[in-house]
Amino acid sequence: MIKYIIWTFLLIHVSAQRWTLFDEQSKPKGVLRLVGGLSSSGRVEVYHDGQWGTVCDDGWDLAEAQVVCRQLGFPGAVSVVSGGQYGEGSGPIWLDDMMCKGSESILSECSFKGWGVNDCTHKEDAGVICKIGTNTTSNRQISVDNSLGLSDDLGLLFDSEDGCDFTITVRDLSEEAELTLCVHRVILMIYPELNITNNSRNLTVDINLTCHSHASAFVRYLYTRQIDVSTTSAQCLHQLAFIFGVKKLMEDVGRVLTALIPEDNTFQTQVSMYEYGVRTGDLVLQENVLQYLSWNCEFLISSPVWSTVSFDMMDALLQRSDLIVEDEALLLEALERWIQDKGDQISSDKQVSLLNHIRFLLIPVDKLYDMQFSSSALRQSNETLYLTGLLRGFQLNALPFSKIRKQIDNTSSEFLPRIYTGDEWSVCINDTTVSNPYYNYRNNRIKSFSTPAHPSVLYKDQKVQWQAQVFLTGQECSNSGILCNTLPVAKFFGYGNQYSYSSTIRYNSRLVLTCKNQNNVFHVQEFKNDMAVIPTNSSMGLPNPCPDDYSFRFVVRPQYI
Repeated sequence: MIKYIIWTFLLIHVSAQRWTLFDEQSKPKGVLRLVGGLSSSGRVEVYHDGQWGTVCDDGWDLAEAQVVCRQLGFPGAVSVVSGGQYGEGSGPIWLDDMMCKGSESILSECSFKGWGVNDCTHKEDAGVICKIGTNTTSNRQISVDNSLGLSDDLGLLFDSEDGCDFTITVRDLSEEAELTLCVHRVILMIYPELNITNNSRNLTVDINLTCHSHASAFVRYLYTRQIDVSTTSAQCLHQLAFIFGVKKLMEDVGRVLTALIPEDNTFQTQVSMYEYGVRTGDLVLQENVLQYLSWNCEFLISSPVWSTVSFDMMDALLQRSDLIVEDEALLLEALERWIQDKGDQISSDKQVSLLNHIRFLLIPVDKLYDMQFSSSALRQSNETLYLTGLLRGFQLNALPFSKIRKQIDNTSSEFLPRIYTGDEWSVCINDTTVSNPYYNYRNNRIKSFSTPAHPSVLYKDQKVQWQAQVFLTGQECSNSGILCNTLPVAKFFGYGNQYSYSSTIRYNSRLVLTCKNQNNVFHVQEFKNDMAVIPTNSSMGLPNPCPDDYSFRFVVRPQYI
């Protein structure tokens, strides 16, 4: 009778899982996936007519994002992402000019031009950030619930050990300590990595003694799909989930591990955590670490850990467009130093592979000029690559965009700027006090500055005016005629010559939040309709290590279109 009850529960659970997962050969039309972000965020891709394609960000708003997130099984959407922030897709752009009410059950029910009808490039691929299905109880713990309503009865079954027919022996790596758990074999048989059969009677798991206290809670999760995860238990639960092949739990636990990411200014924790994510195949953990290191790239470059970064990690970092650095030249210099420190460990082919990720076209022209007269063994051994990069960089600065438009490869990132924070392209607002809101707002939280229309020398003397503002109180919002549902809010807009270049140049500006006391970046956000609403700590991709004590940096990102 007990086995019958268990199998009934499991069949319900497996059926529910298959309802949301699709075989690669038999996907129905309109199936969605998120690519390039975390499990709950990324570039929206649609499966239609036998292949995956993307969605253009024209008309892309929160109503569309709500439909996408609900279709994927999330409670709803946090925000929309446009302009290919999660990388540029490939294949067809299936949907354009989306118009959703927000109540549709699937995205293809919304109004759009027609399958494959668009006037976009992959630089306009749309993305979303969905609400996750975990309940954040503090910034140090989450309650994971993937139970589908099966938890209570199976939890009681595990607690009672009634009818258990299988033992799990948890040993210390030194085999000096041992813990035995009595379970039901049929529960374990749904995890193929364990190779449990009808004849199996026991399983031995070797894990550090400090993790023994979390083993029972983990095995109970196998029954209930519910568990409380804290930063103290996260690594043990992640290792157990890896051993048992429970990938969904690995992803959920990875969100708790991210709470540790901002806490080590030496970057040793982050680098080792990334390598651990590679070993365990946890793509979510890898992405969270890479995102943080990308945002804090300048600090990573200047740290002793820089020379210890692996080739694979360096390769992944250099491909990202969310790297925050002063300019591309600084990144090239750091890569050259890393290659020199590695010596014979990095083959000539690997050197070329990494150098090809440098966006020579975006190096400031004065630094391009200086590079002609500098020499090193690395540059001499890769002379053709450097000369080609220099030539193309000079061409971009000397020729009008209309001349080179046809040579631009829309699938390449060489024209796509990273987040360059040089003084010419950014401004910082540090004042976050509200002792005299009107005075501070009028004098310390509004800044105006100008930038060239584009980094190309042709635009050097053609200025665009920008105004950056930060609102900390509802009264400040009211004084400016805007409604602020949450605070703080940042506003950033250009005027003057900006609209003269709208057919040639797009400005994908970013707001960078930095801790004042440590200078580490913990959040980067784009502007939507000139506004950026700062999310709460619980809805940020990474935890906020310095609440109410951070700086706002406004970064202009011009890009040819």
